[in-house]
Amino acid sequence: MRLQINGEGRDFPGPLSLTGLLEQLGTKADRVAVELNRQIVPREQWTQTSLGDGDQLEIVHFVGGG
Repeated sequence: MRLQINGEGRDFPGPLSLTGLLEQLGTKADRVAVELNRQIVPREQWTQTSLGDGDQLEIVHFVGGG
């Protein structure tokens, strides 16, 4: 399955949930927001959100500091 992540095409074995994708990317779920096909996906829906070939995702990382 081919996904577009932050403007970059990447291949993944399917089927895949949004949670599974974040795990494969090594992303800490408590530090990101995810937009799937121009819609923000609430964190509580990540495990039920299935990804399909050609989906476009924007993953935004929160950075703290002072």
